[in-house]
Amino acid sequence: MTTVLVDVANVVGSRPDGWWRDRAGATGQLLDRLAGLVGTAPAGPHGDPVPVVALVAVVEGRARDVPAPDGVRVVRAEGSGDDTLAALARDLADGADDLLVVTADRGLRDRLPATARVTGPGWLLAAADDTGR
Repeated sequence: MTTVLVDVANVVGSRPDGWWRDRAGATGQLLDRLAGLVGTAPAGPHGDPVPVVALVAVVEGRARDVPAPDGVRVVRAEGSGDDTLAALARDLADGADDLLVVTADRGLRDRLPATARVTGPGWLLAAADDTGR
């Protein structure tokens, strides 16, 4: 059973689709797409099924006030999103059977617990597309 922890700013920023004109709107659209992953078992980064039992999304800056869709736990970073995500990953790694963190941020990856698996935004976006959202 996998908890997926998402660096939302990093995922939103991974595609040059105009997100910078409306960060909050782009974040809301992404969260709506991700809600469809909870309760599914998409193929993981290495092809193995990832049974998603929880999805936790860290939002920051102008996107902090976006509403949380059903099924997604939204954590609103008061300061640095990376600091919030690293601390949350440590907390979640203690209680999750499997923690999969989604970020392409190399500096953040170095701050994650050794037990956390890490993948980039491409996997998450493809998995969300496969759920039909």
